[in-house]
Amino acid sequence: MQAKEYILSKQIQWALNRGISLVGSKGQRGRHAYTSNLDQNLFEPLILEVSKCFECGDGGEIKGNQDCPAKMQAVHSSSAIGVNVFQYWHKISQVPVIAAACGFCKKGNTTSQKIVFEDKYAIDEKRFWHAPNIDVVIHNSDSIKVKRFAVECKFTEAYSSRGHSGLRPEYLNLDVWYGIDRLYDFSKEISPDDSKYKHLHPAQLIKHILGLKNKFGKDGFKLLYLWYDILGEEGIVHQKEIGEFMKVTKADGIKFHALSYQDLIVTLATEHRSTHPKYIKYLTERYL
Repeated sequence: MQAKEYILSKQIQWALNRGISLVGSKGQRGRHAYTSNLDQNLFEPLILEVSKCFECGDGGEIKGNQDCPAKMQAVHSSSAIGVNVFQYWHKISQVPVIAAACGFCKKGNTTSQKIVFEDKYAIDEKRFWHAPNIDVVIHNSDSIKVKRFAVECKFTEAYSSRGHSGLRPEYLNLDVWYGIDRLYDFSKEISPDDSKYKHLHPAQLIKHILGLKNKFGKDGFKLLYLWYDILGEEGIVHQKEIGEFMKVTKADGIKFHALSYQDLIVTLATEHRSTHPKYIKYLTERYL
Protein backbone atom coordinates (compact mmCIF):
# COMPACT_ATOMS: atom_id res chain seq x y z
CA MET A 1 0.00 0.00 0.00
CA GLN A 2 1.33 3.43 -0.93
CA ALA A 3 2.01 5.92 1.87
CA LYS A 4 -0.78 8.37 1.03
CA GLU A 5 -3.34 5.59 0.73
CA TYR A 6 -2.22 4.11 4.05
CA ILE A 7 -2.60 7.42 5.90
CA LEU A 8 -5.97 8.14 4.28
CA SER A 9 -7.33 4.66 5.01
CA LYS A 10 -6.21 4.89 8.63
CA GLN A 11 -7.96 8.24 9.07
CA ILE A 12 -11.15 6.97 7.44
CA GLN A 13 -11.23 4.04 9.85
CA TRP A 14 -10.64 6.43 12.77
CA ALA A 15 -13.76 8.34 11.75
CA LEU A 16 -15.91 5.26 11.16
CA ASN A 17 -14.87 3.75 14.49
CA ARG A 18 -16.30 6.86 16.18
CA GLY A 19 -19.56 6.83 14.23
CA ILE A 20 -18.60 9.88 12.19
CA SER A 21 -20.35 9.85 8.82
CA LEU A 22 -18.19 10.80 5.84
CA VAL A 23 -18.98 12.44 2.51
CA GLY A 24 -17.10 12.95 -0.73
CA SER A 25 -15.18 16.03 -1.83
CA LYS A 26 -18.24 16.98 -3.89
CA GLY A 27 -20.87 15.77 -1.48
CA GLN A 28 -21.99 12.36 -2.69
CA ARG A 29 -19.33 12.34 -5.39
CA GLY A 30 -15.73 11.44 -4.76
CA ARG A 31 -14.22 9.24 -2.10
CA HIS A 32 -15.95 9.59 1.24
CA ALA A 33 -13.13 11.07 3.29
CA TYR A 34 -14.66 14.32 4.55
CA THR A 35 -16.58 14.81 7.77
CA SER A 36 -20.13 16.14 7.46
CA ASN A 37 -19.20 19.22 9.46
CA LEU A 38 -15.89 20.77 10.45
CA ASP A 39 -16.17 20.21 14.21
CA GLN A 40 -16.22 16.44 13.70
CA ASN A 41 -12.70 16.61 12.30
CA LEU A 42 -11.25 18.65 15.15
CA PHE A 43 -10.32 17.98 18.75
CA GLU A 44 -12.04 21.24 19.66
CA PRO A 45 -14.00 23.68 17.45
CA LEU A 46 -12.05 26.55 15.96
CA ILE A 47 -11.87 29.49 18.34
CA LEU A 48 -12.83 32.83 16.80
CA GLU A 49 -9.26 34.09 16.58
CA VAL A 50 -8.09 30.98 14.73
CA SER A 51 -11.14 30.96 12.47
CA LYS A 52 -10.31 34.51 11.38
CA CYS A 53 -6.75 33.43 10.57
CA PHE A 54 -8.02 30.83 8.13
CA GLU A 55 -10.59 33.21 6.66
CA CYS A 56 -7.76 35.60 5.83
CA GLY A 57 -5.54 32.85 4.42
CA ASP A 58 -5.27 31.99 0.74
CA GLY A 59 -6.00 28.28 0.98
CA GLY A 60 -9.78 28.42 1.42
CA GLU A 61 -9.43 25.85 4.20
CA ILE A 62 -12.73 26.50 5.96
CA LYS A 63 -14.79 27.72 3.01
CA GLY A 64 -17.30 25.05 2.15
CA ASN A 65 -20.98 24.67 1.37
CA GLN A 66 -23.71 22.05 1.39
CA ASP A 67 -22.50 20.53 -1.88
CA CYS A 68 -18.75 20.87 -1.34
CA PRO A 69 -17.15 20.41 2.10
CA ALA A 70 -14.27 22.65 3.21
CA LYS A 71 -10.73 21.39 2.73
CA MET A 72 -10.25 21.18 6.49
CA GLN A 73 -13.11 18.66 6.70
CA ALA A 74 -10.89 16.08 5.01
CA VAL A 75 -9.75 13.47 7.53
CA HIS A 76 -6.29 13.68 5.91
CA SER A 77 -6.17 17.50 6.02
CA SER A 78 -2.79 18.96 7.00
CA SER A 79 -4.52 22.09 8.33
CA ALA A 80 -6.77 19.94 10.54
CA ILE A 81 -3.88 18.04 12.11
CA GLY A 82 -2.10 21.36 12.61
CA VAL A 83 -5.11 22.82 14.42
CA ASN A 84 -5.55 19.64 16.48
CA VAL A 85 -1.97 19.81 17.71
CA PHE A 86 -1.43 23.56 18.15
CA GLN A 87 -4.71 25.37 18.84
CA TYR A 88 -5.17 23.74 22.26
CA TRP A 89 -2.02 25.34 23.70
CA HIS A 90 -2.94 28.76 22.37
CA LYS A 91 -6.45 28.47 23.80
CA ILE A 92 -5.22 27.65 27.32
CA SER A 93 -2.40 30.23 27.11
CA GLN A 94 0.40 27.66 27.42
CA VAL A 95 2.18 28.31 24.13
CA PRO A 96 5.67 27.77 25.64
CA VAL A 97 4.78 24.09 26.22
CA ILE A 98 4.25 23.29 22.54
CA ALA A 99 7.19 25.49 21.54
CA ALA A 100 9.51 23.41 23.73
CA ALA A 101 7.99 20.11 22.55
CA CYS A 102 8.70 21.17 18.95
CA GLY A 103 12.36 21.65 19.82
CA PHE A 104 12.37 25.42 19.36
CA CYS A 105 13.51 26.19 22.89
CA LYS A 106 14.20 24.68 26.29
CA LYS A 107 11.49 23.75 28.76
CA GLY A 108 10.55 26.65 30.97
CA ASN A 109 10.67 29.17 28.15
CA THR A 110 8.27 32.03 28.91
CA THR A 111 8.80 34.21 25.83
CA SER A 112 6.42 32.45 23.41
CA GLN A 113 3.19 34.41 23.51
CA LYS A 114 0.69 33.34 20.86
CA ILE A 115 0.10 31.09 17.87
CA VAL A 116 -0.99 32.42 14.49
CA PHE A 117 -2.20 30.16 11.68
CA GLU A 118 -1.66 31.01 8.00
CA ASP A 119 0.75 33.80 8.90
CA LYS A 120 2.33 35.78 6.03
CA TYR A 121 5.72 37.45 5.58
CA ALA A 122 6.49 39.24 2.33
CA ILE A 123 9.66 38.29 0.46
CA ASP A 124 9.77 41.52 -1.55
CA GLU A 125 6.66 43.71 -1.47
CA LYS A 126 7.68 45.58 -4.63
CA ARG A 127 8.31 42.44 -6.67
CA PHE A 128 5.71 40.02 -5.33
CA TRP A 129 2.13 40.90 -4.52
CA HIS A 130 1.52 37.53 -2.87
CA ALA A 131 3.21 36.52 0.41
CA PRO A 132 3.24 32.75 1.09
CA ASN A 133 1.18 31.42 4.00
CA ILE A 134 3.09 29.67 6.78
CA ASP A 135 0.95 27.00 8.44
CA VAL A 136 1.74 27.78 12.09
CA VAL A 137 3.80 30.62 13.55
CA ILE A 138 4.58 31.10 17.23
CA HIS A 139 5.08 34.77 18.05
CA ASN A 140 7.69 35.48 20.71
CA SER A 141 8.32 38.49 22.89
CA ASP A 142 9.95 41.47 21.17
CA SER A 143 12.59 41.41 23.89
CA ILE A 144 14.37 38.34 22.46
CA LYS A 145 16.40 37.95 19.27
CA VAL A 146 14.37 35.08 17.79
CA LYS A 147 11.04 36.73 17.07
CA ARG A 148 9.25 33.83 15.37
CA PHE A 149 9.08 30.04 15.53
CA ALA A 150 7.55 28.97 12.20
CA VAL A 151 6.17 25.53 11.30
CA GLU A 152 5.50 24.04 7.88
CA CYS A 153 3.06 21.15 8.41
CA LYS A 154 2.78 18.13 6.12
CA PHE A 155 0.42 15.16 6.37
CA THR A 156 -0.21 13.32 3.08
CA GLU A 157 1.07 16.01 0.69
CA ALA A 158 4.64 14.74 0.71
CA TYR A 159 3.45 11.37 -0.59
CA SER A 160 1.23 12.69 -3.38
CA SER A 161 1.78 11.53 -6.96
CA ARG A 162 1.04 15.02 -8.30
CA GLY A 163 4.59 16.28 -7.86
CA HIS A 164 5.49 19.83 -6.91
CA SER A 165 6.78 23.04 -8.41
CA GLY A 166 10.32 24.35 -8.47
CA LEU A 167 11.40 27.88 -7.62
CA ARG A 168 10.45 30.48 -10.20
CA PRO A 169 13.50 32.28 -11.69
CA GLU A 170 12.29 35.71 -10.55
CA TYR A 171 12.98 34.69 -6.94
CA LEU A 172 16.70 34.38 -7.68
CA ASN A 173 17.35 38.07 -8.30
CA LEU A 174 16.67 39.51 -4.84
CA ASP A 175 18.74 41.34 -2.23
CA VAL A 176 17.40 39.05 0.51
CA TRP A 177 19.81 36.30 -0.60
CA TYR A 178 22.73 38.17 0.96
CA GLY A 179 24.43 35.98 3.57
CA ILE A 180 22.83 32.68 2.51
CA ASP A 181 25.01 31.74 -0.46
CA ARG A 182 24.71 27.98 -0.08
CA LEU A 183 20.91 28.12 -0.15
CA TYR A 184 21.11 30.41 -3.17
CA ASP A 185 23.25 27.90 -5.08
CA PHE A 186 20.87 25.13 -4.04
CA SER A 187 17.87 27.17 -5.24
CA LYS A 188 19.34 27.49 -8.72
CA GLU A 189 19.35 23.68 -8.91
CA ILE A 190 15.55 23.55 -8.47
CA SER A 191 14.70 26.52 -10.70
CA PRO A 192 12.51 26.66 -12.66
CA ASP A 193 11.69 22.97 -12.20
CA ASP A 194 12.47 20.56 -9.39
CA SER A 195 13.30 17.11 -10.68
CA LYS A 196 15.64 16.37 -7.78
CA TYR A 197 13.19 15.93 -4.90
CA LYS A 198 10.25 13.56 -4.90
CA HIS A 199 8.67 14.07 -1.47
CA LEU A 200 10.18 17.20 0.05
CA HIS A 201 9.04 20.49 -1.50
CA PRO A 202 12.15 22.67 -0.96
CA ALA A 203 10.90 25.62 -3.04
CA GLN A 204 8.09 26.15 -0.53
CA LEU A 205 10.50 26.03 2.41
CA ILE A 206 12.88 28.42 0.67
CA LYS A 207 10.12 30.99 0.16
CA HIS A 208 9.26 30.78 3.86
CA ILE A 209 12.92 31.30 4.74
CA LEU A 210 13.19 34.30 2.43
CA GLY A 211 10.06 35.92 3.84
CA LEU A 212 11.12 35.38 7.44
CA LYS A 213 14.66 36.56 6.74
CA ASN A 214 13.36 39.68 4.98
CA LYS A 215 11.27 40.55 8.04
CA PHE A 216 13.46 39.46 10.96
CA GLY A 217 16.96 38.83 9.60
CA LYS A 218 18.73 35.47 9.44
CA ASP A 219 18.99 35.19 13.22
CA GLY A 220 15.45 36.36 13.98
CA PHE A 221 13.53 33.16 13.27
CA LYS A 222 13.55 29.37 13.45
CA LEU A 223 11.74 27.13 10.97
CA LEU A 224 10.46 23.60 11.66
CA TYR A 225 9.45 21.06 9.05
CA LEU A 226 6.80 18.93 10.78
CA TRP A 227 5.85 15.87 8.76
CA TYR A 228 3.99 12.60 9.13
CA ASP A 229 6.43 9.72 8.96
CA ILE A 230 5.64 6.46 7.23
CA LEU A 231 7.29 3.04 6.99
CA GLY A 232 8.66 1.83 3.67
CA GLU A 233 10.59 3.24 0.75
CA GLU A 234 8.64 6.50 0.52
CA GLY A 235 9.33 7.32 4.14
CA ILE A 236 13.03 6.48 3.76
CA VAL A 237 13.43 8.70 0.70
CA HIS A 238 11.49 11.52 2.35
CA GLN A 239 13.77 11.47 5.39
CA LYS A 240 16.86 11.42 3.16
CA GLU A 241 15.63 14.49 1.29
CA ILE A 242 14.92 16.30 4.56
CA GLY A 243 18.45 15.53 5.73
CA GLU A 244 19.96 16.92 2.53
CA PHE A 245 18.04 20.17 2.88
CA MET A 246 19.07 20.47 6.53
CA LYS A 247 22.74 20.30 5.49
CA VAL A 248 22.23 23.21 3.11
CA THR A 249 20.53 25.41 5.68
CA LYS A 250 23.08 24.52 8.36
CA ALA A 251 25.90 25.62 6.05
CA ASP A 252 24.32 29.09 5.93
CA GLY A 253 23.57 29.28 9.63
CA ILE A 254 19.80 29.13 9.07
CA LYS A 255 17.94 27.76 12.10
CA PHE A 256 15.99 24.96 10.42
CA HIS A 257 15.14 21.56 11.85
CA ALA A 258 12.69 18.73 11.21
CA LEU A 259 10.45 16.58 13.39
CA SER A 260 7.84 13.92 12.71
CA TYR A 261 4.32 14.28 14.08
CA GLN A 262 4.74 10.88 15.71
CA ASP A 263 7.82 11.99 17.66
CA LEU A 264 6.10 15.21 18.70
CA ILE A 265 2.97 13.40 19.90
CA VAL A 266 5.01 10.82 21.83
CA THR A 267 6.89 13.66 23.54
CA LEU A 268 3.64 15.41 24.45
CA ALA A 269 2.11 12.15 25.71
CA THR A 270 5.15 11.27 27.81
CA GLU A 271 5.34 14.68 29.46
CA HIS A 272 1.71 15.84 29.67
CA ARG A 273 -0.70 12.87 29.75
CA SER A 274 -1.62 13.36 33.41
CA THR A 275 -2.28 17.09 33.09
CA HIS A 276 -3.93 17.12 29.64
CA PRO A 277 -5.52 13.64 29.34
CA LYS A 278 -8.31 14.36 26.82
CA TYR A 279 -5.96 16.13 24.42
CA ILE A 280 -3.35 13.38 24.63
CA LYS A 281 -5.96 10.63 24.24
CA TYR A 282 -7.29 12.27 21.08
CA LEU A 283 -3.88 12.73 19.44
CA THR A 284 -2.53 9.29 20.29
CA GLU A 285 -5.68 7.44 19.23
CA ARG A 286 -5.96 9.33 15.96
CA TYR A 287 -2.41 9.85 14.77
CA LEU A 288 -0.21 7.12 16.28
